[in-house]
Amino acid sequence: MSDSIDLIATCAFGLEAVVRRELSDLGYVGKVISPGRILFSAPPEAICRANLWLRSADRVLIRLATFEAADFDALFDQTRDLSWSQWLPQDACFPVSAKSHDSQLESVPAIQRTVKKAAVLGMQREFGTEVLDESGAQYKIEASLIKDVATLTIDTTGPGLHKRHYCDRPALVLVKETLAAALVQLSFWNRDRPMVDPFCGSGTIVIEAAMIGRRIAPGLGRSFSAQQWPTLSPAMWENAIEEAMQLQLPDLEGRIIGTDVDGRSLAAARESAVRAGVEGSVHFQTKSFGALSSNKQYGCVITYTPYEMGGRRNPEQDALYRSIPLVLRRLTTWSHYVLTPHPRFEQIVGRDADRRRKLYNARTECTYYQFHGPKRPRDAAATRAAEADSPDAAETEGSIQNPPTESVGPMPAAVGVPAARPKPTIAPAFGHLDAKAHEQAALFRTRLTKRARHLRRLPTRQGVTCFRLYERDIPEIPLVVDRYGDHLHINEYERPHDRDPAQHANWLDLMAKTAGETLEIPKGQTFLKRRLRQSGSSQHEHVASDHYETEVTEAGLRFIVNLSDYVDTGLFLDHRLTRGMVRAEAEGKSMLNLFAYTGSFSVYAAAGGAARTTTVDWSNTYLDWARRNMALNGFDGLEHKYHRESALDFLANQPLQPAYDLAVVDPPTFSNSKRTDDVWDVQQGYVDLINAVLPRMQPGGVIYFSSNFRRLKFDPEAIDADEIREISAQTVPPEYRNRRIHRCWRIVKPK
Repeated sequence: MSDSIDLIATCAFGLEAVVRRELSDLGYVGKVISPGRILFSAPPEAICRANLWLRSADRVLIRLATFEAADFDALFDQTRDLSWSQWLPQDACFPVSAKSHDSQLESVPAIQRTVKKAAVLGMQREFGTEVLDESGAQYKIEASLIKDVATLTIDTTGPGLHKRHYCDRPALVLVKETLAAALVQLSFWNRDRPMVDPFCGSGTIVIEAAMIGRRIAPGLGRSFSAQQWPTLSPAMWENAIEEAMQLQLPDLEGRIIGTDVDGRSLAAARESAVRAGVEGSVHFQTKSFGALSSNKQYGCVITYTPYEMGGRRNPEQDALYRSIPLVLRRLTTWSHYVLTPHPRFEQIVGRDADRRRKLYNARTECTYYQFHGPKRPRDAAATRAAEADSPDAAETEGSIQNPPTESVGPMPAAVGVPAARPKPTIAPAFGHLDAKAHEQAALFRTRLTKRARHLRRLPTRQGVTCFRLYERDIPEIPLVVDRYGDHLHINEYERPHDRDPAQHANWLDLMAKTAGETLEIPKGQTFLKRRLRQSGSSQHEHVASDHYETEVTEAGLRFIVNLSDYVDTGLFLDHRLTRGMVRAEAEGKSMLNLFAYTGSFSVYAAAGGAARTTTVDWSNTYLDWARRNMALNGFDGLEHKYHRESALDFLANQPLQPAYDLAVVDPPTFSNSKRTDDVWDVQQGYVDLINAVLPRMQPGGVIYFSSNFRRLKFDPEAIDADEIREISAQTVPPEYRNRRIHRCWRIVKPK
């Protein structure tokens, strides 16, 4: 071979700039000559070094010639006349492949036959022989015709460069190894930064990053076609391999983290890390994406998120993608890099990427979205200060420790001593709040302070420890804040705003923190929930499974409330005065509690001296809750009955006797429970419901009927009762701004 040869590094579309940079690190100047092909001139030993070091390229080819070939004669003649003996020995095995794009010569088999025949004639001429047995090393020739220009190349690589030696389970690989290496190199990551892949699968991105961080040549441990060529001396390969071994760096001080929920893939990842020689620089653990956290600063999330674009909607997949900005907002100083085929990724996360690049994972078109976090301070002291100021987060095993500052790449680089800089202002990639949000927090604080001062006598004068503090008083802060003893329960009501999902989540956290600090609530005792507009779902929607229960008191009675798991807590504060009315007239009476929920009206009736109570609800959970509330107050006798039935079924199945003196009927506005085909609508059903209760009442018996449906059209003429009186003005507690939080009627059966 000559002292300088033309080589072509091939790569997937979109990775040309990455491969050019890799070539530059090796000391070679590359030029993109067509999509996915980078030309560079170098001495023969570059074949060895390029195959060993190129991380994102697919192959290394020798360019034999480039010429115009608009017809088969031109293709044949110019191929035959090449100096074949310069490249191939007499016994070379030289299969020919071809491809054609936008050229007059379209038949790939015909192109292959023409090039093969011409090469044979050229070899016979140069070696002066009629026989070419092709028993020696393989020199795979490719003829590529693009717009009538033919390029003849010889493949030096053999199996593609993505065939790393560490992977023996290709079926589990979600991201091609060469693409994984490119993703890391297109990010801000280097060996002195933390890194996490929260969807790591078989660990390809994590392992490739560790190999980059340790400057391990990706071609070590495998063979290449050109190693069998007698035209390349073994000493060239030995020198290139020795150079690669000497340039390796020790293990990273802090390990790169890979997490996933698939244990089989993680097992493969650990095995691959051992084969790659980076097991000391990586850590894999079973963890869901929602549990992602780190107390390290200025790291990088680099990941691939698959997306099945089938005809059917996948709710779990949709929920996962919606959670991405809400999870990534926790890493306030980090940058985030996500490769995904999802066509609407930016719309889902709620913000445009700082950079995006179209890439292909095998044949799947993807986009690489880059969301840049705050710039990292250059001095280590500022970094440690930033870590000290970061929110508390559980540190995972193997998370990055304080790493050294050292540049990485295939070739050595000088390390400078940067000057100290002041700590930067934190502007996270996801969830950054502007001055307006903090102004709103100040308004919220002022209003809460005023309301708390106004209601400070409720607990001491009326024995009320659970009450409403704030009810969307400021329009742009559509929250409802209820106090339950030394806890806060905050509900958000939907209202248009210009925040993206991560910003809105941070805004809610800011408001919750403001409320807790203003009202001096202990840390961890403020609970925030979103009350979305419901259409056909239960008013007691399940939102979590944390089981945070606490005991509160009201009018000397004790109740268990769950502040974490449901939109409602188990004690409706707007019915406080109505419960007092029931207690006042319950003595010696028989009381029926329909749609009883957690039985608070039954507790009040029993406390008022009711002779017996009957508590009815469709839910085992709430019926058991009602039993616990009754027992908590000492009302666990046989005179207190519980029925797990729908209210309408109970009324239809129970005998008319014994009759009740007092009843509370508080139905939901709408219900379509999965346990029954029946659909309940209070506007359509309230008349039949009340008229079904009346026959089971003693003459002169009282029914308290309540509804949260503001637009309920109540028709007294349709109810068979002596006295029907709306008492809503007397039943809504005075601290409620919304005087129509519920409507309530007192209905008396004719004597």
